[in-house]
Amino acid sequence: MKIKQISVFIENISGRLYEVTELLGENNINIRALSLADTSDFGILRLIVNDPDNAYDLLKHNDFTVGRTDVIAVEVPDVPGGLASVLKALRDSDVNVEYMYAFVERSGDCAVMIFRFDETDQAVEALNNAGFTTIKGEKIYGL
Repeated sequence: MKIKQISVFIENISGRLYEVTELLGENNINIRALSLADTSDFGILRLIVNDPDNAYDLLKHNDFTVGRTDVIAVEVPDVPGGLASVLKALRDSDVNVEYMYAFVERSGDCAVMIFRFDETDQAVEALNNAGFTTIKGEKIYGL
């Protein structure tokens, strides 16, 4: 159920984000979801792409500071309180959400969210026990 997320450290200078996206695009790597957190000096670009291993190697070989992190894609009921119901299951199992962001696709009547947890395996177990669906990486990469 784990999905490989690519994290890229980028300086907060004009054109640096473009360089990352151009490099990926030129190499037929499609961005499926992203999150950008920044400060005045730098940013962390978190990416879900169709080919995470190739993206990692490509960015590394082009002198970007890059890392890989396991994240989970979760189907969240697309109704008022849907996200709260997922977060309650995690709270009840004492799992901490480090960060999360939305995915570009829907799955049936659900939105898809990407989560990073302090205890990934415990989080997956808590979500499954509460009846939530986690989505395999192969499916996410292929969307």
